[in-house]
Amino acid sequence: MRIGIHSLAHTHGYSYLRVLAERPGVEVGLVDTPPLEGSPRGPEAAAAYGARYFDDLDQLLSWHPDGVIVCTETSRHREATEKIAGAGIHVLCEKPLATSLTDADAMIEACAAAGVHLMTAYPVRFSRPLAALQATLESGQLGELVSYAGTNNGKLPSERAWFSEPAESGGGAIMDHTVHIADLLTVLLPDTEATSVLAAANTMINSDRARAETGGLVSIAYANGVIGTIDCSWSRPDSDLVWGGLTLQVLGTGGLADMDAFDSQQISGFSGEQGRPLRRDYGEDANAAMLTAFLDGIRTGVAPQPDGRSGRRSMAIALAAYESLATGSPVRPG
Repeated sequence: MRIGIHSLAHTHGYSYLRVLAERPGVEVGLVDTPPLEGSPRGPEAAAAYGARYFDDLDQLLSWHPDGVIVCTETSRHREATEKIAGAGIHVLCEKPLATSLTDADAMIEACAAAGVHLMTAYPVRFSRPLAALQATLESGQLGELVSYAGTNNGKLPSERAWFSEPAESGGGAIMDHTVHIADLLTVLLPDTEATSVLAAANTMINSDRARAETGGLVSIAYANGVIGTIDCSWSRPDSDLVWGGLTLQVLGTGGLADMDAFDSQQISGFSGEQGRPLRRDYGEDANAAMLTAFLDGIRTGVAPQPDGRSGRRSMAIALAAYESLATGSPVRPG
């Protein structure tokens, strides 16, 4: 099987290169888009992971890959996805799916018309903590779900300046970090829609380095009465051991449950030589599980989840949060 990676503008592209390089029977091709400020180039990365490097997307597509992972700046997702789908090739697209609902709809329609899969890259969907939380809810131990509180905090992605350029990313911390937990709520609340989004934001942290909001709190109400909040801030210091983390607490009529997506499998220590704390993660890799689902979908013809419509649903919540910031009122997602 041949899998292409379109751009390393998004840092997850390196993780996908690493994971795919270890998969037997998978050939990897890479093309990097002309970089915006802070975006890297890819020939060195291709050489390091044994991937074949191409000068542009047309060359990559002429290699006839079975699937392509789109890791460009978010503003470029639509153009890339339409071209890849037009070549009859399956797409795994980084989150958020697009910077506008118009672009997201066009991507979904292009893939449907071409008869190819459009999967959205939400690796936390494949984490063991989420599976455990979902099983606990479905068992009835927590009773009826009442509310939730999520956090997706991280460092300011200063090594990729485009993340805080709204024209390229669609926003700032709200766009970057609301969508992951909004997608988890899609899993936990599969039969109900978000009806109201209210947001607050500021630039108190790293205001000298970002052109978008760096702190945000988004409140989402659902049609079944469930309410809660998402803290989506770029609030971790640059010196932190990890980029950030994701937690989700859910409250039911019969109990409370907490999920921590990244801290359950780690070893912590201190380096006397370096004079600083250390952390080493171990165990399953949610990115690897997500890529397995994408590859299995190509092999079997069964569309993998989360699909393009799931990606649209979560980004609609983030876009509603920006509208709420502008109006000062709750907004119904589009």
